[in-house]
Amino acid sequence: MKTLALLISDYLVAAEQQKKLSLHTIKAYRIDLQQFAEFTQGNLADTDMLREYVIHLNKNFSPRSAKRKLASIRAFYNDIWTSGIIDLNPFEKLRLCIHSPQQLPRIIPQETIETLLQCAYNKYKGDRTTLRDIVVLELLFSTGLRVSELCSLSNDNFDLKENSARLLINGKGRKERIIQLTTPELITLLHVYCDVYRKEILKGNSILYNRDGRPLSTQSVRRIITKYLRVGHISAHITPHMFRHTFATSLLEAGVDIRYIQSMLGHSSIATTQIYTHVTTQKQTLLLAEKHPRSKMSFSI
Repeated sequence: MKTLALLISDYLVAAEQQKKLSLHTIKAYRIDLQQFAEFTQGNLADTDMLREYVIHLNKNFSPRSAKRKLASIRAFYNDIWTSGIIDLNPFEKLRLCIHSPQQLPRIIPQETIETLLQCAYNKYKGDRTTLRDIVVLELLFSTGLRVSELCSLSNDNFDLKENSARLLINGKGRKERIIQLTTPELITLLHVYCDVYRKEILKGNSILYNRDGRPLSTQSVRRIITKYLRVGHISAHITPHMFRHTFATSLLEAGVDIRYIQSMLGHSSIATTQIYTHVTTQKQTLLLAEKHPRSKMSFSI
């Protein structure tokens, strides 16, 4: 039988070439499986060793990370078992569940987003880089795209018309969705941007580029956000994914049906989208406590 290292290598190649999993998913699988191989010292684990590894995960990683890592290993074992490489799947006898408290999505206050955008617009003096930064911030706020989806925008999935823009997004699990943009100011901004970056877009096919003319990376997007947090003297830690949470929560608070939000976010299950209802419930409770006339009356017993 092949060594564990070779089995993992073959599995990752098949996941990329045959299953067509995204590069981000492959990267996560590689990290998870390499850490597992280091723990087992290169040996295939039995059920007892898997239990030990779960204990190790619980001690050293957050519940969310531990769940993901365990899922990566489970998928690997299922694959080599169905392929006949091993006779018994140790996960068949493993009855473990990593429980984690429900974590509500962190959203960005509206005034913070306004400050970020205002700082970017104030900095713009006709230079290409700041124009690109504004487009990045505007698209994050206006579309709910994952940062990987934003960086993957290309001539193949980005269709800019005179009065609208159509984004065909291939998200997690190869799930396709369409996002239609019609906000006049945003459409005008996109036209200006595409005119300025026309040479790069035609040559490289991508939509967003860094200063060196290479497609924008997810890390570059994080740096852009950090830059304007500093300019605006904002101490909060804000990630690209928080824009996605804010997008969804804002729509829900505006009365948009949750199934439309599910479609725009590309969630396979409505249960995933429903976590945002907890955020709006919290806000409703706060508003009731602050704004209802009873809070301004003083009675006691």
